[in-house]
Amino acid sequence: MKDYVVGNCLAIIKSSKDYDDVKLAEIKYGLETIYIFLSKSIVIFTVAFFLGIIKELFIFTIFYNIIRMPSFGLHATKSWICLVSSLMIFITIPFICTHIYLTNDILFIIGIICTILIFNNSPADTYKRPIIDKNRRLVYKLISTLISILYVILALVIDSSFMSNVLILSLVLQCFMTAPTVYKLFNLPYNNYLNYIPKLS
Repeated sequence: MKDYVVGNCLAIIKSSKDYDDVKLAEIKYGLETIYIFLSKSIVIFTVAFFLGIIKELFIFTIFYNIIRMPSFGLHATKSWICLVSSLMIFITIPFICTHIYLTNDILFIIGIICTILIFNNSPADTYKRPIIDKNRRLVYKLISTLISILYVILALVIDSSFMSNVLILSLVLQCFMTAPTVYKLFNLPYNNYLNYIPKLS
């Protein structure tokens, strides 16, 4: 289905303007990303609706994506793997957030560990999107770390067990997504910018 939809969209784009192969490859990658995001979101939010946790899912998705954007991280190699793993993660974690209580001591300890790991491992790029520029990597690292610190502070002062859980478990998930050992577990290259060879002009 993905190939059919993306192929038809690409054919329409080709007919409207003459792009070179490099530009078409970029457009195709963008279309595939949009397709996967939309199809995955529809499935996940449909399941959440029937489980009665759509509000919790929506809140968790927002806060997780805030830390995910500058920190980047692991991407599944196949769309079905992405769907299955995302379904498990984004249904399970909001459900857990509504049913557990963590003391401030536990929140603080987990938060500190996560902040150190995020500082150490972010941004974690992929072989398709290596982060080449050194300054950009530094900026992403600083933003990720600051967001993590803010999440820990908010988790400790906010008067909502659910929101505290959302903030801390967002960090825990992102630590998992940026961990070198997890990349190795899935046989994916880590620190892809180190293997980047710039084209000679």
